[in-house]
Amino acid sequence: MAARKIVIVGGVAGGASAATRARRMNEQAEIIVFERGEYVSFANCGLPYYVGNSIQEREKLLLATPETFKRDFNIDVRTRHEVTAILPEKRQVSVFDHQTGKRFQESYDRLILSPGAEPFVPAWDGTGRFNVFTLRDVPDSDRIKSYVDHHHPEQAVVIGAGFIGLEMVEALRERGIGVSLVELQPQVLPPLDPELTYPVERAMRDQGVRIHLSAAVLNLEDDGERVRGVLLADGQRLEADLVLISIGVRPSVELAREAGLELGKSGAIACDAFSRTSDERIYAVGDAAEVRHQLLDAPTWIPLAGPANRAGRLAGEHAATGSSRAPAPVAGTAIVRVFDTVAAITGLSFRHAQRLGLDADAAYSLRGHHAGYYPGAQEMILKLIYERGSRRVLGAQAVGGRGVDKRIDVVAACLHFGGTIDDLAGFDLAYAPPFGAAKDPLHIAAFVAQNQADGLCSGVAPGDPADLSGQILDVRTEAEIALGTLDGAIRIPISELRARLDELDRGRPVYVLCGVGQRAYNAARILKQNGFPEVFTLSGGFKMWQHSSAVHAG
Repeated sequence: MAARKIVIVGGVAGGASAATRARRMNEQAEIIVFERGEYVSFANCGLPYYVGNSIQEREKLLLATPETFKRDFNIDVRTRHEVTAILPEKRQVSVFDHQTGKRFQESYDRLILSPGAEPFVPAWDGTGRFNVFTLRDVPDSDRIKSYVDHHHPEQAVVIGAGFIGLEMVEALRERGIGVSLVELQPQVLPPLDPELTYPVERAMRDQGVRIHLSAAVLNLEDDGERVRGVLLADGQRLEADLVLISIGVRPSVELAREAGLELGKSGAIACDAFSRTSDERIYAVGDAAEVRHQLLDAPTWIPLAGPANRAGRLAGEHAATGSSRAPAPVAGTAIVRVFDTVAAITGLSFRHAQRLGLDADAAYSLRGHHAGYYPGAQEMILKLIYERGSRRVLGAQAVGGRGVDKRIDVVAACLHFGGTIDDLAGFDLAYAPPFGAAKDPLHIAAFVAQNQADGLCSGVAPGDPADLSGQILDVRTEAEIALGTLDGAIRIPISELRARLDELDRGRPVYVLCGVGQRAYNAARILKQNGFPEVFTLSGGFKMWQHSSAVHAG
């Protein structure tokens, strides 16, 4: 094996994985990791839980140190060493040692870039004040935790309702701090379809979180010492002893750009199938690099720890040996817990599929996470997105309590192998009453999708602006209807439907409503086989239409 010299810029998920895999594949290689920060390998996804005291031992966040890299892998890790330039023609990098103030050049045979991404911070007043934070690394979490521990803020404003923003909402509430959440979009968790986000929003409101949606931040109110408030474009002022800005990140591509490496359409570093950049001796992985999207079969930017780890591992192998498997395409699988509510997504949302021009449809399943007759079943809402003609699964979203992760991971596996709704309907999933049901929520969603794709029923999505001026038929019981229904609905319990068909007009469309969709489908089959040509179910039932209305009402 050739004694290559491999230089890695940045640690954490991509760089650290690349370094250790390179060593395992090439014992003769010289491997140097330059990390501009103090920590080379840490659990950045655990940072909000450290701030909220769920993780109380800071050391548990530190996965490896320069000493352990040297001892266990004979890897030379140099923290507080910042690579300031790449000189591809010389195969060298320029390095600044923040500890000594010295600058020097380091040569390489192969270079792996893993510089990560930087939080986006708008040009508001006061963003540099000591009570305004972003959260990206261990020092960030140290600063937030120290401020909370010593200054005891009463009111916090979290700007941005993405995954990290919501985790920090929970962390700050766990510390007894009042929280206002501000989001520019009309929903929390913008990657999800809107009707799936209402339970998450409700969970936060139940915990006293004040949520401001479709709200633009105009500026921060800075008194010269600290930020005292957040000013919204609609004139509202939110009291703030602590401000967390979590409105997204940007790939750190300055080194690559200045070195003349090609950037992709996303703005991240363009890579080939083996994570090589436009210079074949230079690799890029992690949050600074593009990956291939599972559904789009095209380069995209998905800054997540899992893909960074996997790409880093294989880039390290390729740099050390000259060959490796190609990193698998990425579906963007992500999950978040907000208090007792869990939300997750994999693949395309319905809105994203529509924007891409795909002939997409969606099926809903509202079921307990295990058998209903076994105590403790928690309701889960699952939305399955698929392509009509090919029947290919495009993605899924789920919200609930226990079991959300299991179902999303199963769909992620289905996506990986290019599976269809028919494949998913036949998956042989583990079943025992404490864990699932003979017809799992995933099976139900796939069955609904099959019925729609086969023409057995047609659904109208929650919140769809379709004209419902035909006949809305509510087939629930009178006791259920008493708790709410849609305006103008004709009330015929499904147990009486066959005997009361003459109360409906066969010449007008019928939109059938029930609790979660099952009885509406049964009713639709009765109607279609009794001479009603235009029958539609209101997908997801009254519960999902309530969620959609709540989202639209703000």
